[in-house]
Amino acid sequence: MNIKPLGARVVIKRLEAEEKTKSGLVIAGAAKEQPQMAEVLAVGPGTADIQMEVAAGDKVIFSKYAGTEVKMDGEDVIIVEQKDILAIIQ
Repeated sequence: MNIKPLGARVVIKRLEAEEKTKSGLVIAGAAKEQPQMAEVLAVGPGTADIQMEVAAGDKVIFSKYAGTEVKMDGEDVIIVEQKDILAIIQ
């Protein structure tokens, strides 16, 4: 995939939802809640007043209804503003 976000935008790919609960119950595909965790695929250059704080490869938590979902090379990715990324998972 070759995509370069502009400004303070970030391209992320949602991480897979858990298949089982902590107690061991298997969750059906339709019942799975979409996770708010993702891996950063590409980062824009930022703007004059916004310095980018994330880098490709970071695992992040993002706002529930943030971004625009697009399909690139058969993969579903989301383009979000950096301000919609809430935290970096370390």
